[in-house]
Amino acid sequence: MAHDHDHDHDRTVKPMVDEITDFEVLEIALRELCIEKGIFTAEEHRHFTEFAEQIGPTPAARLVAKAWLDPDFRQLALTEPMTASKEVGVDWMEPTGFGTPSDFTAFEILADTPTVHHVIVCALCSCYPRPILGNSPEWYRTPNYRRRLVRWPRQVLAEFGLYLPDDVDVRVQDSNQKHRFMVMPVRPDGTDGWTEDQLAEIVTRDCLIGVALPKAGVTTNVITDTRPALHP
Repeated sequence: MAHDHDHDHDRTVKPMVDEITDFEVLEIALRELCIEKGIFTAEEHRHFTEFAEQIGPTPAARLVAKAWLDPDFRQLALTEPMTASKEVGVDWMEPTGFGTPSDFTAFEILADTPTVHHVIVCALCSCYPRPILGNSPEWYRTPNYRRRLVRWPRQVLAEFGLYLPDDVDVRVQDSNQKHRFMVMPVRPDGTDGWTEDQLAEIVTRDCLIGVALPKAGVTTNVITDTRPALHP
């Protein structure tokens, strides 16, 4: 029986990703060059990658919870945020033991008030306070979010399900290579008498970026109330 070449070709498995981004090409090239030059080994890179993947927003949530309960710690967090970070187990200068030079940076905590709401973005690329918030969510790195938030912040926040009153001033803070930010939201109603552990549970990653507000009983980062992005 003749071999059916066309049939075999039709069954050929296609790659899961047809193309990779410019950032991914740059990362691969830079990583391989650093390994070749002896700056770090492939094993060290794997070790750091595993470390980075397991970082979450827990330290930042703990910091906010402590600030809600302790006025002195709140003042420390706003005036000396790197010192306050150490109180929740994060040393920005040595987060892994072998250093992450891209994170040798200035860090600032933006405190919301009843009339001022902060939200962070990196309009140029995807700068993010990784040592204390972990890896950024995928949507934070997209051009859709980066370009539109600085122009139409209320509309973008509404797409996350966050509708702010007209008398609340929305301030968009643009991160950069050497200056990172996180948001300290206002403590929500219905949390009187709560412990630090209880408060930390409702400070989600999205609250720390500024696209959500903490609410009693809401302890997940999954966005449940969204609507499609629309051009004004």
